[in-house]
Amino acid sequence: MNIVETPIKDLFIIEPKIWKDNRGYFYESYSTREFAKAGIDAVFVQDNQSLSQKGTLRGLHAQAAPFAQGKLVRVIQGSVLDIAVDIRKKSSTYGQTFSVVLSEENHQQLWVPPGFLHGFLTLEDHTIFTYKVTNYYDKNSELGVIWNDPTLKINWTTEINENEFLLSEKDLILPEFKSFESPF
Repeated sequence: MNIVETPIKDLFIIEPKIWKDNRGYFYESYSTREFAKAGIDAVFVQDNQSLSQKGTLRGLHAQAAPFAQGKLVRVIQGSVLDIAVDIRKKSSTYGQTFSVVLSEENHQQLWVPPGFLHGFLTLEDHTIFTYKVTNYYDKNSELGVIWNDPTLKINWTTEINENEFLLSEKDLILPEFKSFESPF
């Protein structure tokens, strides 16, 4: 397992070592020991999974303390454009975004620590997205910023037209970043 730093402190791409043969493949998708070596102190309490059609956009979400969550995200089937936004006010990268394509083919994962907004856009039909979280969901702790915020300038450019994105009603009414007050 290779844990790769991103331009944003504490946000990591996880690249598993994959053993392939004529039967298929095997890889270790998580190791407490390897995470600890990289300075990631995460205790996971729940695994979540979603199935989405091409063009589904979920996000940008986070949870405030005491229910703040770290997330280890990956794709089992299909692919996504995965986005993380640093909302730690004292961070030198506050307000900066990071994106990566996660897919069933590249097997990469993204470690998104507490203090980040997170979202993704599915790039294929029947995409299965899964994530381990370090805290339980609490509706009253929900935070979010609108996906197409002009300040964040997230590049959602794909072959999918933005007019075709599928969003929940909740995600369509999230505030802009300029009016967002981060609790981190």
